[in-house]
Amino acid sequence: MTSSHPIFIVDDDDAIRDLLANYLKKNGFCVETAPDGERFLELFRSMPADVTRHAMVILDIMMPGMDGFAVCRELRTFSRVPVIMLTAVSDEMDRIVGLELGADDYLAKPFNPRELLARIKAIYRRSEPLAEPLDSGRYFYFNHFCLDTTTRELTSPEGHAQSLSGADYNLLMLFLSHPGQVLSRDAIAESTRKRDSAPLDRFIDVHISRLRHCLGENARNPEIIKTVRGSGYLMATEVSHSNQTQTVHP
Repeated sequence: MTSSHPIFIVDDDDAIRDLLANYLKKNGFCVETAPDGERFLELFRSMPADVTRHAMVILDIMMPGMDGFAVCRELRTFSRVPVIMLTAVSDEMDRIVGLELGADDYLAKPFNPRELLARIKAIYRRSEPLAEPLDSGRYFYFNHFCLDTTTRELTSPEGHAQSLSGADYNLLMLFLSHPGQVLSRDAIAESTRKRDSAPLDRFIDVHISRLRHCLGENARNPEIIKTVRGSGYLMATEVSHSNQTQTVHP
């Protein structure tokens, strides 16, 4: 797995950057480093698409010049590679903002490199194509949307296609695999992040909000992913699947 999954470490702290680079290299990863956001974006854009397609970014928030939020925002304009943001231990709002910008996970400083490695492996496991029953088909249809499970492209009723990040794709697949079933916050956290949802952890709320945005949902009155107060969330539309593309009419 690791040989084809380069890791980009973006941190202005030389000691942290070198420590993480050496640790990840010892665990079989190809590592690229950058001391600031501008040089990272330049480096990332200069690399072949078949390399960056399987990459991951470890991104510090507190950097001089272009901070981690600005880097993540710019990166999301042209790439859906997974991003783990490094935050100050007490800055819950930083974590929320990072997730809203499209980060896949966060890790509070100081941290054990072994935990970072575990997070990296968990994200790559979740990014692997989900094993579906043989009769499930490549395409999922719901509420005039089409999800291609091979390309991970979501096509809207108007015919607009967008590529989903690994985190958004896996959350949508979780709902599509359980239509009409209420999924608790803990069940969603366990399935998408492989750990329980902490009481004050707003990751699930932010992630649901991000997915609803992809679906063009009205946050006040969603039709596809509904909130069941005190219980969780529900895919409130019929779901079908096929190995053949179908014409979708709004």
